[in-house]
Parts: sequence; structure tokens; C-alpha cells
Amino acid sequence: MPQSTSPAILVLADGLVFHGQAFGKIGTTTGEICFNTGMTGYQEVFTDPSYTGQVLIMNNVHIGNYGVKDSDVESDSIKIRGLIARNLEEQFSRMQASGDVNAYLQANNIVAIEHVDTRALVAHIRTKGAMNCIISSEILDVDQLKAELAKVPNMDGLELSSTISTTQEYELGDTNSPLKVAVLDLGVKKHILDCLVQRGAHVRVHPAKTPLSRMKEFNPNGYFISNGPGDPAAMDYAITTVKDILNEDKPVFGICLGHQLLALANGIRTFKMHHGHRGLNHPVKNLITGTCEITTQNHGFGVDPEAVRKHPDVEVTHVNLNDESIEGIRLKHKPAFSVQYHPESTPGPHDSRYLFDQFVAMMR
Repeated sequence: MPQSTSPAILVLADGLVFHGQAFGKIGTTTGEICFNTGMTGYQEVFTDPSYTGQVLIMNNVHIGNYGVKDSDVESDSIKIRGLIARNLEEQFSRMQASGDVNAYLQANNIVAIEHVDTRALVAHIRTKGAMNCIISSEILDVDQLKAELAKVPNMDGLELSSTISTTQEYELGDTNSPLKVAVLDLGVKKHILDCLVQRGAHVRVHPAKTPLSRMKEFNPNGYFISNGPGDPAAMDYAITTVKDILNEDKPVFGICLGHQLLALANGIRTFKMHHGHRGLNHPVKNLITGTCEITTQNHGFGVDPEAVRKHPDVEVTHVNLNDESIEGIRLKHKPAFSVQYHPESTPGPHDSRYLFDQFVAMMR
């Protein structure tokens, strides 16, 4: 356990205050508070672009037990705005680790607070819903923190993908492969791209606001719409692009934000969830096969269940067994499908990686 002596304060938008000790960078940070129920995989979670704009609670009592490793990342930097934990550990057990979590957070300028009763905090969010928060280890006046917190925009209506998408196209995989996938990067995870490359695909990754005309120049066999942060309903540019892609009548696969955009492109609304789904053990039923998958999830928005079930051209393929939310859809008259969860599963069980095989089979 680190020997931090610097105080830190966490203040929620509803006025709840937690006192703890500072970890990572000394400073102040704000964002929408959310929680992840996973016991492992913290480094992949920290670097997941879908967490952009959010302050994360890790539910497990100890975070940092196995240190950090250069390969355990989903992007080139930490994407969370701040970290809340019960105990953050500086001593780690993994011989392959390159360092500890404290140094890793400091190198990425991430403000963190520990010695917080995370069980009580998570129970509060599950009851009250997601909201903005502020962490500070430099401002210790609660009233001043509340004034700063009042300035923070809500996630509802916030467009973030264009701020973290790649700014330049790049390619991965065998350039001689006959299987070519055009990826619309809205905050894509590294291991999603790895899953495509491992199946023999030559991948070109495009910035978020790339028009279809440019993506077509790659002459792809299929299109992938990635995960990412923010409110999908605020992404008019991406909805238009997905509509244009669907007119190509080529295979389309969407994950998480890509799933929501496929729904919006077909006139199905999305909505802000009460507190979202984030963890490694969410049970999902595949309605096509009747089997259950244990899935990795990270989303705060969802697809309207009533609207999608009434749509004449869209079929529900997967549902969440905890709350019956929509976890997958496919179009009846076009080769397009999507899932709300993360089948690349880093971290998490690999139950759902067959979806990449399904996409490749559609393209072949």
C-alpha cells in the first residue's frame, strides 16, 4: 500500500463528499463518474478510448497488484480523466511488469484518490445514476470544488469521438491479403484491430470524419464501425457516414458506439442509461443460437428496446440477461450487424470472439 500523506477530496454533483488520499498526479480533474466491476485488466480499462471524459471507480479493493506492462494497452495513453479506488498498490507481483500504477498515473498526468469507500460510492451511483464529479488534491475547499464542478458539461449531448480519433490514416496486417476492411475510428481499441488482423484482414483505419468516398478508395470487402466515447445522437457526421456505408451493400460490423450508430442510421433512437454497463461478467443471450455469453462491456448509452423491436427491417440478436437491454442487432435486408458489448474482450472472457469470424465469413 502506498504511503501517501497528501489529502484529496471527491465531490459529486449531488453534493456527496468523500475524503481520501492523493495518488498519481497532484491536481484537479472533472468528468462523469462511472464504475467498472472487473477484478483485473485495469490497464486496458484505463487506456480504452471509450472512457474519454469519465472519472472511473475500480470496484476491486486493490488496484495495481500486478503492475503495468507496455503491451497491456488499448491506445497510446490513459484515457480516463481520473481514478477512484479503495487501495492503489505500488508493490506488484508480476515479473514482466515494467512499473507500478502510481508512476504510470503520474507519467500520464492522471489525478487519483484512494482510501474511498468504493462499495458505498458504487451503491450510491447505482441508486442515483451517473453524474459529474470532481477530484482534487490541490483545492481542499469543498465549496470551491462545487463551484468548479458546476462548470462541467454533461455527457448527454457531448460529442467526443472526433477529439480522440486518429488524425491520419494508417494500415495494419498483410498488404497482400485479399480481405480488406475499412475501419471508421471513433475511438477504436487496439485489440479490436488485432482481432481483425489475426483473421487475415488488411485493415485501413480512417479518422472519425472521413467520408465514404475516401473509404471506398481502399476498395474494402467490408466496413467496421468502432467503439468510442460520448453521445451517439450528437454525431450527425457519423450517422450520415454509416447510412452511406449501408448503401454499399457490403458487410458491416459495429461494436458499442458502432452498434448505436447503426441503430441511429436506421431511425432507431438511443438514450442515456441510468448508470451504464461496465465490467467483465455481463451475461448476454444470443437469440439466434440460444446460447449465453459472458461479455465485457463499457457503455453509458443504449438502443431503445421498444423502437428496435418495432422496426420492420431490424432484428434483435442479443439481449442482456440482467436487464433485458438490447445487446445486438442485424439488418434483415443488408449484410450488417452490431453488438453493444466488446467481443475482443480485453480484458475479459473470449466467449464472443466468434463475431469476428462471422464478419470475416460474410466478407469472404
